[in-house]
Amino acid sequence: MTTSASHLESLLKAVSWRILGSLTTGGLVYGFTGNWTAALSVGGIEAVGKIFLFYCHERLWHHRFVRGITSKKLVVKGEA
Repeated sequence: MTTSASHLESLLKAVSWRILGSLTTGGLVYGFTGNWTAALSVGGIEAVGKIFLFYCHERLWHHRFVRGITSKKLVVKGEA
């Protein structure tokens, strides 16, 4: 098993999650306003912004935690 997440994998994960999130947001906006234009506008703007933020978060997380842990030798106190 590999601990490496590719940039494409991170992007696809972000897009698939945002589709679900944007459908939820658009549905809520439509439910409150009854306006499809507003629902699609808010859902679209939210999707693009949050895909970008999630991708950045995913890459930072991977760089800091996954790559950082696997590239360093972990030493437990009391063991040489």
